[in-house]
Amino acid sequence: MTSSNTTWVIKLGGALLNSPQSVQALFATLGTMTDTRFVVVHGGGSLVDRWLHDAGFATAKHQGLRISPAEQMPYIVGALAGCANKQLMGAAIANGLEPAGLSLYEAGVNAQQKLKALGRVGECSQGARSAIPALLEVGKLPVVSSVGFDEQGQWFNVNADEAAAAIAKQLDGELIFMTDVEAVLDKSAQPLHQLSAEQIDELIAQGVISGGMEVKVKTSLLAAQHLRRGVYISSWQKPENLVALLNGEHVGTQITM
Repeated sequence: MTSSNTTWVIKLGGALLNSPQSVQALFATLGTMTDTRFVVVHGGGSLVDRWLHDAGFATAKHQGLRISPAEQMPYIVGALAGCANKQLMGAAIANGLEPAGLSLYEAGVNAQQKLKALGRVGECSQGARSAIPALLEVGKLPVVSSVGFDEQGQWFNVNADEAAAAIAKQLDGELIFMTDVEAVLDKSAQPLHQLSAEQIDELIAQGVISGGMEVKVKTSLLAAQHLRRGVYISSWQKPENLVALLNGEHVGTQITM
């Protein structure tokens, strides 16, 4: 079991926003665990897709990462840091929590361009001082969108899994990726309770793990290596898994070094 002083960083998959009941259930569960410090980090891919489609833009991905041209960034930022962030804040407030909406900059994480071909897709870099410790100290729930800034103040679309890993490392916290599957699956579609680096390489080579899950698993492995502890992948459809994890039970898939 983890210490009561441990901060749990929870990354929420964007598909959660399509299920208002699941959002409410998740924050209701967080609201029952008043002795635990949480930080929520979120994406919002399906919402971004909808906004870009409605604005007449074509969208494309490369190895699970959204190509983000500069002209699309106002819509991406509006969907992530605006609509998605405030939807989650609203659900938190409705369940008795005190959220504080942040971008990666306020969370102490800067962004820099990952690859020129991806446009304004950013990767995490060392940032300024984080506001998160002070917010946690006064009982706030930081809700962090995956919008980042570089040192020139340019916006970047950062993969939310990578953002959550950077924040967990900074806080020396536990990290759980809550996605739309209960665990990583093997080639027979059976849940894997634990995955090592060797197993991950093998499953990616076989094509069993691909796309967005490949990004998630690789990010989880990097986070596990940096944090020197296991990282969890579980389902937002079962918020009770959070309670189980805090009680030291094994649920979902644990990514180990």
